[in-house]
Amino acid sequence: MLRLTGLPLQIIASLLAIGVFAATMWLWPRFGGRSWQAWLGRIGAFLATQISVLVAMGLIANGYFGFYSSWTDLLGTNGGPGTVVDHQPNAAVAITGEQKFYAQQGSNPERVGLIHEVSVKGAGSGLSTDGFVYLPPQYFQPEFAQRKFPMALVLAGYPGTPEKLISLMQYPASALEAIDQKKLPPTILVMMRPTLVNNRDTECVDVPNGPQVETFFTSDLPKALGTAYRIGTDPTNRAVIGNSTGGYCALKFALRKPDAYRAAVSLSGYYTAPIDETTGDLFGGNGQLKQENDLLWRLRNQPAAPVSLLLATAHDENNYDATQDMVKAFKAPTKLSTITLDTGGHNFHTWTREIPPALEWLGKHLTMPQAA
Repeated sequence: MLRLTGLPLQIIASLLAIGVFAATMWLWPRFGGRSWQAWLGRIGAFLATQISVLVAMGLIANGYFGFYSSWTDLLGTNGGPGTVVDHQPNAAVAITGEQKFYAQQGSNPERVGLIHEVSVKGAGSGLSTDGFVYLPPQYFQPEFAQRKFPMALVLAGYPGTPEKLISLMQYPASALEAIDQKKLPPTILVMMRPTLVNNRDTECVDVPNGPQVETFFTSDLPKALGTAYRIGTDPTNRAVIGNSTGGYCALKFALRKPDAYRAAVSLSGYYTAPIDETTGDLFGGNGQLKQENDLLWRLRNQPAAPVSLLLATAHDENNYDATQDMVKAFKAPTKLSTITLDTGGHNFHTWTREIPPALEWLGKHLTMPQAA
């Protein structure tokens, strides 16, 4: 069956809509007159054209925004009652659900991995958030039973959702392919949104007298996940990748807290936090704090951090010139790489083109924890 979010179905629906429209135009003169047959013909042609166009537009919009990930999701037939999950009091990580991951190799976790829905509480920040954890197939294979794994934090943009990282940007599928091709070590993906406080865009800042978002992601999250999963404890075992706002956060975490993440990937990210109605006052009037969250300023004025950075842009993208400034400003021991597309916008289509080479780059900068 054709996938609901797949490109082939969108092409077929679009061609069908064009065909119905062309047939309507061709047959319209035959529906002249005032007979009931002519009236029915005109109404039928009109409805067929409208419905076919709306279906094609709906499929294209759903494929882009990821409203429904499958036919069963659309029809409301995907599953029975929920499963009761018992939790330990005050657990840092609660596994609230489980999703089988389907690929060409089937759905056996030992072959394709598994996705957990999780809720994470931060001890230091007092913040909490929901997300998804993709466990690679090796996590379930007997020969890896005593092994720990590297971790890549995957951040959506604002106001994106972690669900789109799975259904639309297909991070687990791309990671599985890279692992199978030996381009990426078996890696645990932790997929989350960058905002933790209602719908406020905090830009991953420790806001003075406000939410300590940077602390959550750089301190609380690695510690919490380490209590629930076999994740390496060395900073070289951890990386962060994100698009747009998530890309800015990824770079900032590495540059400001290299003991948390030693590699970072920014897809269409920017390099300084915007201040607008969605962010509010992020710095409490503290000019120094604002400056320290300006990544270009950090590269030019702060001691270089021992981290590896990958910046993705396109010649016609808004961050292209600023990316060139970043390239000119970095210095050793910071390592910096770029992906530059000929053309690409600030959208999911661009990012899905950048994810496979970005994961391959991560494979060269993430280290597999040593065997016990």
